[in-house]
Amino acid sequence: MSAEVQDTNLEKVDSAISDQPGSPSDAKGKGHRRTSSTVSGVANIADLEKEDAEIKIAPETQKLNWKLNTSPATLDDKEALKKPLCTPLIKKIDLHFPLGLEVTARNLRGVTIKDALDAIYKQYKKKADDELEEPYLAGFEWDKEANYQKFIVHQKKTGEAPMGGSKKKKNKGGDE
Repeated sequence: MSAEVQDTNLEKVDSAISDQPGSPSDAKGKGHRRTSSTVSGVANIADLEKEDAEIKIAPETQKLNWKLNTSPATLDDKEALKKPLCTPLIKKIDLHFPLGLEVTARNLRGVTIKDALDAIYKQYKKKADDELEEPYLAGFEWDKEANYQKFIVHQKKTGEAPMGGSKKKKNKGGDE
């Protein structure tokens, strides 16, 4: 008799715990990431720090004369936007402004100049011209000793061609 009771219990199926092959939980493996997202030659900034690798920022960023509250798509130099922000290629980088604002530029195929400008523009697009003390991008700086995993964003008051390196502004509010 107990065998019959077990058989009838096994036939009952609760729809909440059904293991039918068509259920969405079977389509995706839990906790598994797609490997196609990783591109060879593109490093994680933390891995580069462990290797103590040198990072070189593209010099084109200093010649853009880009206004922070305008879309990067309005730039004349469309070719510069496609270039990598730095070498070696990295997946993401934090861009640190002297007054404390920080934005992150990401691209699994390697962060480009456009990715960095898009991240900055997202923060500044709603700001009026008179709200920005220094509205133009002067370039990026990588300070290996201060913080390996961040680029410092430098700004300038006017959109003219840069005059050497004397226009860089230092922190107003303390040491970070």
